[in-house]
Amino acid sequence: MAIVYRVNSGITAPQLAEVFHSSGIRRPADDFPRLQKMIRHADLTAEAWEEEVLIGVARVVTDFSYCAYISDLAVRKEWQGQGIGAELLKRVEEKLGEEVTLVLLSAPGAMDFYPKVGFEKADNAFRIMRKR
Repeated sequence: MAIVYRVNSGITAPQLAEVFHSSGIRRPADDFPRLQKMIRHADLTAEAWEEEVLIGVARVVTDFSYCAYISDLAVRKEWQGQGIGAELLKRVEEKLGEEVTLVLLSAPGAMDFYPKVGFEKADNAFRIMRKR
């Protein structure tokens, strides 16, 4: 089957939970109300679909003018290594344009992936972690 890429197609909390569970990304995948808030308040989602199954997602918070935070990039394990994550990031970049800086926090296991798709490592970030 062919993979189809869409932007802001209206994913659901159960669909997002399935991708999170399968991908290995650490997110509150069993908390559907929280996932629904994460979807509703994202400014942009780029999605990869095989038929009607969501197989990958990039979720972005942005002002569409200066900066964008890629809060999630997840691809189901059985589809990883096929360029889907890179293609999702490409779709995000195309949608946002050249004026917008992309920023993300990488999971330790993905640190080698991001330089391969054009990101440069930054050492000037700070955070206050969530309580739950």
